[in-house]
Amino acid sequence: MVARTGDPPRGSAAAAGLRRRRMSGAGAGAGAGSSSGGNMLRFYTDDAPGLKITPTVVLVMSLGFIGFVTALHVIGKLYHYRAGV
Repeated sequence: MVARTGDPPRGSAAAAGLRRRRMSGAGAGAGAGSSSGGNMLRFYTDDAPGLKITPTVVLVMSLGFIGFVTALHVIGKLYHYRAGV
């Protein structure tokens, strides 16, 4: 194997990453844009299994939950105050 100029030293982490990239590209039928399927981009495709909700819906539901818990705390404080305990 001939060492190319500009390659990282042989035992370094950069060399391992470079080797991994070269091997994954050499697979049978592996295209440049293909992936193994275990990355974050899979959550935002139509092929992803599960409930399809947008980030806006998640944000609104989170804020609603926080508001509900806060309201329960306030109601609990008022109830405790009125009970005179």
